[in-house]
Amino acid sequence: MKLSPLLHTAAATAAVTLTGLGQPAAAAAGAAAPADVLNVFVGQPMKGHQLTIGDFERSAPLTGDRVDAPPAPKPESPTTRISARRSAKDGPRDAVTMTWQDTWYASLRVTGGPPVDLRPYLAHGTLEFDIDVKDLRQGGLSFKLACGEGCERKVNHLIPGRALEGKGWQRLSFSLSCFHRDGDDFSRVTLPFSVEVGGRGELSIANVRIKRRGQANAVCPDYRTESVTPSPLLQSWSLDWWMPRHEQKLAEVRAMRAAGRNPEVVFIGDSITQGWEDAGKAVWAEYFARHDALALGFGGDHTENVLWRLQHGEIDGIAPKVTVLMIGTNNTGDRQDAPTATAAGIRRLIDEIRIRQPGSKILLLAIFPRDPKPDGRGRALNNEINALIRGFADGEVVHFLDIGASLSNPDGTLSPEVMPDRLHLSERGYRLWAEAMNPTLLRLLEASR
Repeated sequence: MKLSPLLHTAAATAAVTLTGLGQPAAAAAGAAAPADVLNVFVGQPMKGHQLTIGDFERSAPLTGDRVDAPPAPKPESPTTRISARRSAKDGPRDAVTMTWQDTWYASLRVTGGPPVDLRPYLAHGTLEFDIDVKDLRQGGLSFKLACGEGCERKVNHLIPGRALEGKGWQRLSFSLSCFHRDGDDFSRVTLPFSVEVGGRGELSIANVRIKRRGQANAVCPDYRTESVTPSPLLQSWSLDWWMPRHEQKLAEVRAMRAAGRNPEVVFIGDSITQGWEDAGKAVWAEYFARHDALALGFGGDHTENVLWRLQHGEIDGIAPKVTVLMIGTNNTGDRQDAPTATAAGIRRLIDEIRIRQPGSKILLLAIFPRDPKPDGRGRALNNEINALIRGFADGEVVHFLDIGASLSNPDGTLSPEVMPDRLHLSERGYRLWAEAMNPTLLRLLEASR
């Protein structure tokens, strides 16, 4: 399938700009009134801050005319390149140009200085900057602000960013409400601007400002409905394979039907479910092949991406006795969605499955633990989601099962033998999953006969 359906869907789902969230905080007694404009990077970073490039494991400041990120720490990533250099827009060295190659994630950040109070800017404020997208054909693009300790909010600008390629300098203005959600603490912002990329590409940034009153010209999704609004997965690393995989799964279902086979069990989820086709392949053959099971896992999927797939036929024309659903950890890890938002997305998926498969029992799995230790932010968010979705079970059609303890050490930490990256499973992890789930699955299968 051509890419155009993705682009059209992206335009449709992105056409909401948030306004009016948050109110300016009253100035403390004796404190100076906030400036109408904060110059985050105008020729130089704001006072005390610096420009830094890097990825998850390395970083380097831009203190001169050019900086290259240190060599990739992993031998399997020798071609990864991240660099930044001073460049010109209206005058010498008033812009910065970033290039990157073969990287999962890279960023150019304004950071390292004293925290900034952005509360007075939330009601009507904008984040504005000039951008020159030179090459984004194989790259991703998003913009991010911090929103409190351990909290960051980003806006995916991949499809609009690619539309800017080769058009020279353009002015973008985002409402600050794009980066703010109820409960966020913008009183001590340690990251007033970051551009995040992936794949490969080149772009330049200049004149980054935060205004108390501005006019937005860029759109952002509504965080309150994003998890329940159907959409394909729009990431630089997914555009080439996500839609073809969807078509492949539709063909797989058609082939099963033509052969007179019907999957008794369907697994729906993200990369952890997709892993049954890779690290979990041998365990799958041992436990689930006998049920003509079907795996519908797509790496990187959020709840809204699964919803799009279901509404475009992936479980139509079959009649599974049990549908196993586990989704939500990408809502947590990618966007830090509020647990209530992720839970709403999962509730919407349950409803969709019941509409399309009224005879199927749903085995709703708790989201697996993530992060090395129990006190990790991602783990805490997933735990809150699990506490909410547990209540979706009715004991008749929807059944809830939490096997997190089977995947964890007694102290709650995660073992690299089970989860090498503290998120995805090894073959041993898939065996533990199968062993912990199988008694419940067999009981539900028997009850459906």
